Amino acid sequence: MSKGRFGIHGGQYIPETLMNAVIELEEAYNKYKNDPEFNAELETLFNEYAGRPSRLYYAERMTKDLGGAKVYLKREDLNHTGSHKINNVLGQVLLAKKMGKTRVIAETGAGQHGVATATAAAMMDMECEIFMGKEDTERQALNVYRMRLLGAKVHPVTSGTATLKDAVSETMREWTSRISDTHYVLGSVMGPHPFPTIVRDFQAVISKEIKEQMQEKEGRLPDVVMACVGGGSNAMGTFYNFIEDTSVRLIGCEAAGRGVNTAETAATIATGRLGIFHGMKSYFCQDEYGQIAPVYSISAGLDYPGIGPEHAMLYDTGRAEYVPVTDDEAVDAFEYLSRIEGIIPAIESAHAVAHAKKIVPTLPKDQIVVITISGRGDKDVAAIARYRGEDISD
Repeated sequence: MSKGRFGIHGGQYIPETLMNAVIELEEAYNKYKNDPEFNAELETLFNEYAGRPSRLYYAERMTKDLGGAKVYLKREDLNHTGSHKINNVLGQVLLAKKMGKTRVIAETGAGQHGVATATAAAMMDMECEIFMGKEDTERQALNVYRMRLLGAKVHPVTSGTATLKDAVSETMREWTSRISDTHYVLGSVMGPHPFPTIVRDFQAVISKEIKEQMQEKEGRLPDVVMACVGGGSNAMGTFYNFIEDTSVRLIGCEAAGRGVNTAETAATIATGRLGIFHGMKSYFCQDEYGQIAPVYSISAGLDYPGIGPEHAMLYDTGRAEYVPVTDDEAVDAFEYLSRIEGIIPAIESAHAVAHAKKIVPTLPKDQIVVITISGRGDKDVAAIARYRGEDISD
């Protein structure tokens, strides 16, 4: 793989003003990624602070109910701050500190990445500012309060569709204006090189643990590993250590919104085309003129019009499958997992549960499926209640 490229995808399509910042970041990352002291510090943060390793839970009732393959859940929802986002954030904020930065900025959709960034910044004594689409600040008001409680300044972004893509654009603009003391903690496996690689490496702890835990519990590799995909950080983390194991099927579950045949969707692989946006070449949802199309999903965290470049390559080579899941299917799965296992998943993660409900019954009983539950669903309860016609805000 040439520098920062995954097949034809990836690269560094950024303004001159950011070039020095990404070069500085790449040099620092190359210096620290194999540094024993850095890795020991990160390991301690993972174990003592974030609560890793996260559990690999055998979903016995779900397995029995679906009547096919054996189902395990990788419980990233049990991490400190309630999602997989903390893995990457602890790595990047520690890296920023080593680089002598005093301020971190980040974009956020569902608010989980913002909360994780604000958390790490509070713990490592960094100034923190978060950019979040105005629409998302309303959908995820609880997380906005959590970020402020942790000492971060939250900026509602009103440009464009006022969702995740606009928050990313705004954060990049902010970074160009203050590179000297600021690090941009990008939250997914996207953006200009080296971000897709950095985020993947910090999230790869998920698949590393699944592999070890699976050997311990079953003495073998799983047959299917699946996760929800927006930009794709939890899925990339879930897939990465299995890429060479060609016996393991990798399935990414995209947000189809109201359906891939409607304009209200965020299923990039199902509906997107090759393009360049946010510093990378990958697949994006676009209009007939090649402009980035507005996307829609009930899930603020999957509401992004593109997918990380390494996912685009896994799709091109056929190594991973990507399937669309509608709002209705995700909401059904959100309620299903809550009732059958007593686990309320993030609406993002529910997209993966929804596809599992379809495929698990078709698989032999001696097969094993692992679903990454990337976050917990407290943040979504009010939105799902509204979706079901109940108002619980009083």
